[in-house]
Amino acid sequence: MLLLFVNECFRASCNQKSFLSLKARNIPKAKTPFLLAKPARPLWCVLALGCGPHYEFAIEEFCLAKFRLDMQELDQRHWCSWEDTVELYGELTNCTSLVAHKMDCFWPNRLVDEFFIRVHKHYFHNCSLSGRQLKDPPNRILGPFIVVPILVTLLMTALVVWRSKRSEGIV
Repeated sequence: MLLLFVNECFRASCNQKSFLSLKARNIPKAKTPFLLAKPARPLWCVLALGCGPHYEFAIEEFCLAKFRLDMQELDQRHWCSWEDTVELYGELTNCTSLVAHKMDCFWPNRLVDEFFIRVHKHYFHNCSLSGRQLKDPPNRILGPFIVVPILVTLLMTALVVWRSKRSEGIV
């Protein structure tokens, strides 16, 4: 029976009506919240094929596709702001976990680690290690750190010039 189901998956992947067959199989919509666009292969096919490359395909097709759309909506200047990306990142993490659970795969696993490394290299490569967006402190804090050394330098220069003129008159 399972072999027939898998064969049907591969045949259905070329069929335009295959995505609509999710309804015919009574798969609840709540179980597939990450479907936004028509994938190359229906979810029930991917779920039947198991771990390995099929799991990698599933998280790319269902999880990363939604994450890409969400990150495109977010201004690129806010990608390093944890407050702005924590919800999107959490959804991506939950999606990979849900797909692993549905496909009876362990989570986290090597494929998930490699997947998140690719996501980080693409979206978060310019972010600091602390997760905070780097920015200058307020002027009331930054100002004294700039003005005080300048004033000390000018004062010391004036003191050296004044002492050098005074010692010339004594000799």
